[in-house]
Amino acid sequence: MSCEHLICAQCAGLVAEGRCPACRAARSQIHHHGPSLTIPVVVALAVMLLLILVVVRFVP
Repeated sequence: MSCEHLICAQCAGLVAEGRCPACRAARSQIHHHGPSLTIPVVVALAVMLLLILVVVRFVP
């Protein structure tokens, strides 16, 4: 979801501009990004797991 076209009910400004505390709170809530696993991170984890398995399997 984007806040580009949202209008604040308190100040009637664009939420993206963050003119008032309500705008800033709504903008931060919309753009809140928690930790996520991206494709490169998943690929790196898979490669590390494969390397660990190979080392465990072939090293006595």
